[in-house]
Amino acid sequence: MFTGCAEFDLLLPPDSRSLKAKRSYVRPIVASLRKYEVAVAEVSDQDVHGRTTIGVAAVAGENRHVQELLDACEHHIAGRPEVELLSVRRRVFGPEDE
Repeated sequence: MFTGCAEFDLLLPPDSRSLKAKRSYVRPIVASLRKYEVAVAEVSDQDVHGRTTIGVAAVAGENRHVQELLDACEHHIAGRPEVELLSVRRRVFGPEDE
């Protein structure tokens, strides 16, 4: 079994200066990532206006499949015109990691 996780640091548009406006950008991104059958949530910067960190976790029987899922999520976020992807942190754990 392989487990992978990724954190996406996002810059939101200038009009996301209230938490309500911020949610209007974050919620659709989180919902759209679920189509990849991964666990996804806003994991940091919840109280910071204009920024967010979205975390994704995937589990699969093969390392290659986990990598493909995380790649697909990264490409999906990077392709969204309303946000800017600032950085991505990824880790994959396998049976040899204890």
